[in-house]
Amino acid sequence: MEEDDLNCTYIRKIAVVGCGFVGAACAFSLMQSGLFSEMVLIDSDKDKAEGEAMDISHGVPFAKPIKIYAGDYDDIKDASLIVITAGANQKPGETRLDLVKKNIAIFQSILPEIKKRNYKGILLVVANPVDILTTVAIKLSGLPENRVLGSGTVLDTARLKFELGNHLNVDSRSVHAFIIGEHGDSEIAAWSSANVSGIPLNLFCEMRGHFNHEEAMKKIAADVKNSAYEIIAKKRATYFGVAMAVKRICEAIIRDEKSILSVSSMMHGEYDIEGIALSMPAIVSRSGIETHVPIQLNDSEIRRLQHSARTLRDILAENNI
Repeated sequence: MEEDDLNCTYIRKIAVVGCGFVGAACAFSLMQSGLFSEMVLIDSDKDKAEGEAMDISHGVPFAKPIKIYAGDYDDIKDASLIVITAGANQKPGETRLDLVKKNIAIFQSILPEIKKRNYKGILLVVANPVDILTTVAIKLSGLPENRVLGSGTVLDTARLKFELGNHLNVDSRSVHAFIIGEHGDSEIAAWSSANVSGIPLNLFCEMRGHFNHEEAMKKIAADVKNSAYEIIAKKRATYFGVAMAVKRICEAIIRDEKSILSVSSMMHGEYDIEGIALSMPAIVSRSGIETHVPIQLNDSEIRRLQHSARTLRDILAENNI
């Protein structure tokens, strides 16, 4: 990035596009984070954006000072980050891929507005299917690839750590494991690289009295993959978990942490995958994506990752992207 492109990253302003369940929860989580001093909410329903801005603003006396208001695309020009949550909600019985046509159309209306403002910051895609929409955003935004990323499997990875922490009765923050590939039905639990504070996962499981590894791994991976469907069936939408994942990604960017997160970003030959955004561990910093991080995968995991990429590429081709 050129030095001029970095200037906006010193401005602690964020824009959230889309004020549905996920957008509002993200705005609330970001308000509490103390990362930003200004937040603009943008929605096709201006009254909804104004209502959310008012509601969240009334909690500012309990948090760090921040100006929160409803605005339009002219307000994004000096933002360091734009978070796009706008899109149709996933309904009970729907997969994330079922949302493709509706949400690509929404992105085709949003991204030209961002592009015409000559935006210089980071674009974070949260709407589903996030890997496909991240690819769309890269193609339509005109931004360098490193400055466009998706929330990817950051939440799925947190769900995996949570389930493993419960299974092993250990702090989930000591669990190091990733969900990779599609944020969706073809996602992969990367068991080959999983460990607990540097101890290989199977060895740690045996230390805790668990020996039926294959059965446990299948159940935990299925629970992680299906957790969103279960939440949607029970409460119609998921939003708190993803809001915390978005806050975590924003922290890594604004603080220039160079943290390794399983965000969605463009693949260029890694594991023989090209030209599609996938959720893979990457170093995330003020410039966005610095580089992918190669993790240990066995042959089966690599084949499943390539299948995940083909699935997404076929969907894009069907939608002429």
